[in-house]
Amino acid sequence: MERITDYFGCLVFNDTVMKARLSPEVYGSLKKTIEEGSALDNNVASAVAEAMKDWATEHGATHFTHWFQPLTGITAEKHDSFVSSDKEGKVILEFSGKELIKGEPDASSFPSGGLRATFEARGYTAWDPTSYAFIKGKTLCIPTAFCSYGGEALDKKTPLLRSMEAISKQALRIVRLFGNTDAKHVDTCVGAEQEYFLIDKEMYDKRKDLVFTGRTLFGAKPPKGQELDDHYFGAIKPRVAEFMEDLDKELWKVGILAKTEHNEAAPAQHELAPIYTTTNTATDHNQLTMELMQKVAARHGLVCNLHEKPFAGVNGSGKHNNWSLRTDNGVNLLKPGDTPYENAQFLLFLCAVIKAVDEYADLLRISSATAGNDHRLGANEAPPAIVSMFLGSELTAVLNAIENDTPYSKTERMEMLFGVDSLPKFLRDTTDRNRTSPFAFTGNKFEFRMLGAPSSIADTNVMLNAAVSDVLCGFADRLENCADFDTELHELLKETIKEHKRILFDGNGYDGAWVQEAEKRGLPNFRTTPDCMTHLLDEKNAEMFARTGVFSLAELRSRCDIMLDNYIKTVSIEAATMLDMSRRQIMPAVSAYSAELTARYDKKSGVGKIPFKYEMKTARRLSELLDVMADKTDELDTVFTQLKDIEDVTEHSCAIRDRLIPVMEALRAAADEAETLTAEDCWPFPTYEKLLFSVNL
Repeated sequence: MERITDYFGCLVFNDTVMKARLSPEVYGSLKKTIEEGSALDNNVASAVAEAMKDWATEHGATHFTHWFQPLTGITAEKHDSFVSSDKEGKVILEFSGKELIKGEPDASSFPSGGLRATFEARGYTAWDPTSYAFIKGKTLCIPTAFCSYGGEALDKKTPLLRSMEAISKQALRIVRLFGNTDAKHVDTCVGAEQEYFLIDKEMYDKRKDLVFTGRTLFGAKPPKGQELDDHYFGAIKPRVAEFMEDLDKELWKVGILAKTEHNEAAPAQHELAPIYTTTNTATDHNQLTMELMQKVAARHGLVCNLHEKPFAGVNGSGKHNNWSLRTDNGVNLLKPGDTPYENAQFLLFLCAVIKAVDEYADLLRISSATAGNDHRLGANEAPPAIVSMFLGSELTAVLNAIENDTPYSKTERMEMLFGVDSLPKFLRDTTDRNRTSPFAFTGNKFEFRMLGAPSSIADTNVMLNAAVSDVLCGFADRLENCADFDTELHELLKETIKEHKRILFDGNGYDGAWVQEAEKRGLPNFRTTPDCMTHLLDEKNAEMFARTGVFSLAELRSRCDIMLDNYIKTVSIEAATMLDMSRRQIMPAVSAYSAELTARYDKKSGVGKIPFKYEMKTARRLSELLDVMADKTDELDTVFTQLKDIEDVTEHSCAIRDRLIPVMEALRAAADEAETLTAEDCWPFPTYEKLLFSVNL
């Protein structure tokens, strides 16, 4: 029987492979580049390229690609074969250090937000040696950064690497103050929990809205949804289990530490969670995970749907970004220990995160802003659009004691008692969990829960790393130059808690009273993407990114434009799809069924029988709904056409939010009611009932 350990990482050019295939000198130089960020020698690159080519071709690879993450939100790749020819015209396989280090894609064909014009096509990909190369199919994939000819970042990896360097530099200053002279760098580590839906492909393909937009633009709730909570953590059905088993194997081959899998709350919804790793690697792995999910699903006659809210009325899918800080010599800087009140280093890092999240809550909201996620945030499966932090009772009590200079009484851990002698005894955690909090402390890390399922985790971690590094820099400046470290540290903690405790909230984030309370506290509530996106360019944000070296002002402007443009295009495609489905599928089907009912009614009336109320009442209501649909379809077409002429992306996105989406919602409401009155065999595409329950039968 094949064991996981026999094939785990078999398609990864990892440390074990490098150590075996590179000379000690080359291996040592490359490790220094990876671990310490030292410059890469060209001779080392050539030796690595040769070894990488030999290893890849031995595993059946015929091509290589610079695998990068442009601002489309997905990955990109251009394949080149290893094939070359010698002087005699014979085929040889070559891969040079130059080809490993640098590639040249067309920068004008990717979103640039004005950084590159169409006639300015040159861009560069650059090998990221901190993320292992891997084989996908018959292609060697080399993780790379992507920038323009002028050096501006055109991808998600470059700012992420900048932010990781920034927070490492400032966190090292802090740990030095506490006597750690061995650490050489500090890593941010992430575990990205991934939610998704599995839908039968045959049914998926019959719905234009799913095919074109990833979500159902029409659809009435089925008689049973998730009300009984019977799907959550339920027994995994055979077809889904086969998919999960196949997916795990593919992920393990490329070194992804897939750990946990289970049914989620909504029917046909599931989750996968990996083990933590450094943020850069975790980001690459999550992008690859989403791709492999979709490929493996296709083998099983399924579609893996990653849209944030594919079905109205049931839970949408998020991505939980579990974030922590760790030194290279193994110290978790966010681990409170048994006596957090006495753990000054932990308390300082905790306060840095509190201050960063409070001052840059808008950036965290922006990092989760998409047209799809606007449908999910604030629903009962996702946190509200208001960013707040949950610390739990123990840490809250610790901070209160520091702020008020009062004694802190340690909370004793109680034994869990089940009332059954044969069950094991264990100590209960001192703090509960809060699933309604957007940013919750969960023991030795923070969990950011606002991200939508298809989003790259890079954006959130760029924002978080940059903000925390900026705060840590201010803390280090103050503490490095003080006369009395202990006194100054206490005052710094006390001031930070007092100034930023407004961001702390341990209650129910779904409660309407919290919205009012958050407003009193001055916390921003950006309900939609157009509401928040332009705040990316606020002076405080631009200055912070400039100080940390993560984004230039031009790069920020480009990202603001790209994200608003993506919002516009996403909703516009949805509107166009609604028009098509309404005119060519729904209204003809409803009209035909209404005519059938009317014909039945006329036939019965003509022979002197008492007409059934069903035919008369249903036909009348369907006729009324048809009129509403016809009016709303025409209105949607008119508004959609009018908005196309708006050139400014901010104005255009706001107009879509205020004028287009309300008409789309009204059209859907009429169509969904018509679905509930139309015979099942007359409805033109699969309903929620079939989409949500067929896979789990």
